[in-house]
Amino acid sequence: MRYLLILLVITLAPNFYCKTASPGETSESAPTKYLSEEKEAEGGEEMPKQSAWQKATGEQGKAGSSTSYLGDIDFSHQPEESDNNTGNSTDTVQQPTNATSSAADAFLLPEVLVFGQADSLLGIAGAASQGTRGKDELEWRTLSRPGEVLEAVPGVIVTQHSGAGKANQFFLRGFNLDHGTDFATSVNGVPVNLPTHGHGQGYTDLNFMIPELIERVDFRKGPYYADLGDFSSAGAADIHYVSFLPQSIAQVEGGSFGYARSLYASSHLVGSGNILSAVELFHNDGPWTEPDDYKRINGVLRYSRGTPEWGYSITSMSYAGNWNATDQIAQRALDVIPGFDRFDSLGSNDGGDSQRHSLSAEWHRADTDSSTKVLLYGFYYDLDLFSNFTYFLDSPQGDQFEQEDKRGVGGLKASHTWYGDIFSRDMENTVGLQIRSDSIKNGLFQTVNRHRTDKVDYDGETISGTTREDDVWEASLSPYVENKVQWADKFRTVFGLRMDYYYFDVDGDLSANSGTRDDALVSPKGSLIFGPWAKTEYYLSGGFGFHSNSGRGVTQHVDPKTGDPVESADPLVRTKGVEIGVRTTIVKGLQSTLALWLLDIDSELVFSGDAGSTEASAPTRRYGVEWTNYYTPTKWLSLDADFSFSHAEFRETVEGEGVQGRHIPGAIDSVISTGIAFYQPGERGLFSELRLRFFGPRPLTEDNSVRSGSTSLLSAKVGYNFNENWTISVEGFNLLDNRDHEIDYYYPSRLKEEDAPHNDIHFKPVEPIAVRAALTFRF
Repeated sequence: MRYLLILLVITLAPNFYCKTASPGETSESAPTKYLSEEKEAEGGEEMPKQSAWQKATGEQGKAGSSTSYLGDIDFSHQPEESDNNTGNSTDTVQQPTNATSSAADAFLLPEVLVFGQADSLLGIAGAASQGTRGKDELEWRTLSRPGEVLEAVPGVIVTQHSGAGKANQFFLRGFNLDHGTDFATSVNGVPVNLPTHGHGQGYTDLNFMIPELIERVDFRKGPYYADLGDFSSAGAADIHYVSFLPQSIAQVEGGSFGYARSLYASSHLVGSGNILSAVELFHNDGPWTEPDDYKRINGVLRYSRGTPEWGYSITSMSYAGNWNATDQIAQRALDVIPGFDRFDSLGSNDGGDSQRHSLSAEWHRADTDSSTKVLLYGFYYDLDLFSNFTYFLDSPQGDQFEQEDKRGVGGLKASHTWYGDIFSRDMENTVGLQIRSDSIKNGLFQTVNRHRTDKVDYDGETISGTTREDDVWEASLSPYVENKVQWADKFRTVFGLRMDYYYFDVDGDLSANSGTRDDALVSPKGSLIFGPWAKTEYYLSGGFGFHSNSGRGVTQHVDPKTGDPVESADPLVRTKGVEIGVRTTIVKGLQSTLALWLLDIDSELVFSGDAGSTEASAPTRRYGVEWTNYYTPTKWLSLDADFSFSHAEFRETVEGEGVQGRHIPGAIDSVISTGIAFYQPGERGLFSELRLRFFGPRPLTEDNSVRSGSTSLLSAKVGYNFNENWTISVEGFNLLDNRDHEIDYYYPSRLKEEDAPHNDIHFKPVEPIAVRAALTFRF
């Protein structure tokens, strides 16, 4: 290794303050306070000092969040009114905690006012495309799968092209993100994206999430943030769980196509801390002729203790699932196979099983001059995935293959911030360090009915049962610095510098594809923020980023399937982005943001997990506009409308399946998501939501001669709170029963009855109209 790992781990706690209202105070009159039980009980030592951003929000403003980092409160609701916020509800949480005294000495916290999408983020956000979605909004949303939580991020579309247990397909900003490449996702700060994955680079499986435990989703887009690195060029989202539930939850659900789900979640005071526990059981068949029979179990156990000035939490999560899969089907099969339906399968015994077990520990502190945070995490992950996308293209025995990925992951995120001033203006300086290590076992095998075996091709030649098998160690070291200065009342800056160093060590079954390699990139980033004037703020952001390529691709010299020489992939691929935007709350009750963005990628080098080889593409350019709106005309009604339009192209002509052009196959160009939610105030009453999502047609070939159709889905949720304990709700999906597609591809395949392969559109249909009902008991 060419670089010495000699950096001192120093750390930062980004959010240590929250707005509170003492009993009798309103949200307009409540002063901002710091919650330190020990100091308040002793009669008032000096509280930690606030930066400009903390003064505005009660915290440092990371990722657009406006909730505190207090580990033992369920941050659930938004304020009724304040100067910069337009929320529609409040929530009072009174939970005893004490970092130093016994439970008997604990006292009730005052009312905690928390924000979500209705928070304007004026004076806080570093870009127009930064924001937060709170628990209030999320709990009204219809969710057909856990990963659709990310559709709360404007412009994101979440679909599926195989069995329900597989990672979702993601779209954003002119990208078909596959299973997560170029969109970084984390849960409680722990990264979800998996580099050098057996199926796809940056693989992001969110089936371990329990939506009822989500406190908020913080999102940022573009390579403008010093603390974001790999996979974040298009965007990033950090999903935060609550640490305390005001009431225990027991819930049962049932619905169409064998859908069944049960959930139990509860919080308890243990000593001077809180324990959160949750268990989810799930089953779903789907509408497929060969049922998914997807079964999963999720568990969460979390202990938290402390105050915003000092505290820690330890979180354990565990997931296991197995499923069958109906993969995408060839469009011509509907015409040439008698009786074949869009919910039928062209393969047999596809599917898989997966598990993920994680443990993380977070610690934070803050005083008058600085704040610190440390996150340590580790997890074990295991996937066996069986797929067949080309049917009988290579062998009369079928093209089913197995992809194996087993890994142990360990990492650290640490940062430290000093609060000071320059020329009598507030200033923050942050240093941070991120370290990650993945010990990976990858494999790609030929299978028949999920059994590994040699096959024969149409010429009678043997196809080896093992295409490739590799042990990979991938490690990264990423220090960064960031400076924030409030230069004037109407002007502030954020500048950062990040360095990423990656090391790859591949031990494969082919010596020609084994070896070591390393690479490093330095990425400057920054934003200029002007305003607010008339409750309107303006942003100019730019920066450099990157995405990593599969370790197997960066040391590869021969195609493992054909033996032909291939060019190794660059370990780290540079991205460059710029954005101008505006955020306004000038209309009472309405928060609106508009962003114009551009993103260049030096080369879209992609490891093809299905083929076990790496293919290089030309440099690309994407640009577009996003317009996001959230309107709360009354405290019981909210409306949102998000519009995203983009253009994507190769910056030079490239060759595809017998064609030439500059279009990027699968690049999404339009996304519209809009909804209306009603909530009857009080412990008893009706609530409902109606939501429409649309994603437009996409080129499927480089010359744009073949295109996908568009997809429109209407969903709804209606429920009734009988009292503070009992709730019943019903969800409906694809209410118009559209026959659209979740995903479309164009490639060659061969049906069993065919004498030769054919290029064709291969698609996964959206599921037909479906209904689910839930009964919830809170106690």
